[in-house]
Amino acid sequence: MIQAARSGKQNIVEGSVFAAASKKMELKLIGVALASQEELLQDYEDFLRQNGLELWSKDHPKARFIRKLTYTPHKSYETYKPYIEQKTLETAANTMLCPINQCTFLLRRLMKRYGEDFLNEGGFTEKLYRERKKRRDERP
Repeated sequence: MIQAARSGKQNIVEGSVFAAASKKMELKLIGVALASQEELLQDYEDFLRQNGLELWSKDHPKARFIRKLTYTPHKSYETYKPYIEQKTLETAANTMLCPINQCTFLLRRLMKRYGEDFLNEGGFTEKLYRERKKRRDERP
């Protein structure tokens, strides 16, 4: 679970580094990040199921409460800590699922947007080609 969480974060970082040079590579790394987060999501759901604990729906009152923490200014682990470290295992696992679900939702939206941009605008190499061609066409 630690490796899936770390992999997700690292691939987001690596994807943003590649953003200027290769939209294709950025899109690929965001996809890998999404897969890692989905793996982590399944691990938490498995934990709840295997231990006979309730998996909160997104509309469960406790889940809604945890989801609202997203809007807390200057949030960090400390924002979620009481619900992870000082409550039941069920509350801790479901608390972790809330930000993971939010992350996967945002990564899916990002991938869709990047995919559309790539189809409409092309990648870095295609943009360079268009610029070179434009400059050649402008020469007397």
